[in-house]
Amino acid sequence: MSKPKKTVIEYRNYELPINFPVILLTGDRWHISDVKSGKLHFHNCLEIGICHSDSGVMEFDNNREEFKAGDITFVSRNIPHTTYSTKGTASLWSYIFVNPDEMLKGYFNDSFPYAEVFEDMLQNIRCILSKEEYPDIYFIVNAIKDEIANKGINYQISVKGLFLSLCMKMIRIYASNNEKSNETAAENALVISPALDYIKENYMQNFPMEDLADMCHLSQTHFRRVFHEIMNTSPLNYLNTTRIMQSCRLLRTTEDSILAVSEKVGFRSVSSFNRHFAEIMGTQPSDWRHSMARVDKTSILEYTGWTQAQNLRE
Repeated sequence: MSKPKKTVIEYRNYELPINFPVILLTGDRWHISDVKSGKLHFHNCLEIGICHSDSGVMEFDNNREEFKAGDITFVSRNIPHTTYSTKGTASLWSYIFVNPDEMLKGYFNDSFPYAEVFEDMLQNIRCILSKEEYPDIYFIVNAIKDEIANKGINYQISVKGLFLSLCMKMIRIYASNNEKSNETAAENALVISPALDYIKENYMQNFPMEDLADMCHLSQTHFRRVFHEIMNTSPLNYLNTTRIMQSCRLLRTTEDSILAVSEKVGFRSVSSFNRHFAEIMGTQPSDWRHSMARVDKTSILEYTGWTQAQNLRE
């Protein structure tokens, strides 16, 4: 029996401004085709979508959720997904890509009540909220969109305030929807946070996975189980994915050689780097760099592949 075809997952990196880590994609050209993409994709930041017209489906691995006009969608970074419209339509969207933890730095530190719920939400949220059921969420997200689009006096301060209000409301919704499992999930997320923090700061170093378990004061077996429950992957795979994400930034923004990039992000050999890069990105580092070089000369519309989806229907 032949092996099932492996799903291709595309990584999409959005370079957000350092001091104001949010970008808005809006306007008449942001239509989603009714052709289902042959691959899933994930981002390096939180995606907030506003569906302005029509309907369709969002897929997360094997889960399908329907959307319609007026819905607001939230998808955490690192969560593979794809979106397509109902047959014969091309739904219109606006998208906000943001790093909420950077945008609201200082508000959700360890001393903040339910800070662990906020962290868990940023890692795992994937939901569609309707305008009818959550009118306050619809209003705030659209207010954020309008502030960024219009760029009025002190709009950045206004956007940060709106995001703070949005995050507070989303924490309540997220906690309520996960009431039965939230206590255990939040506790586990807090338990592995030393490992996540260490990987974030030291991904370029070589260290045994046993050290991560020790940091969390867990046995290796218990640590691996809890880590997988929270992150939906193993500690080693998470480390390698973090390294590949960082390598994408270097490949796109520097002229460093493939070998130099692989060493900077922590791989011991360029062959290991190439193998892991191909597994995650679906192509070799050199090919990806060349494709991004062409992309940087065009628009973000072509970069995200939406024009390709439109062409498939023609």
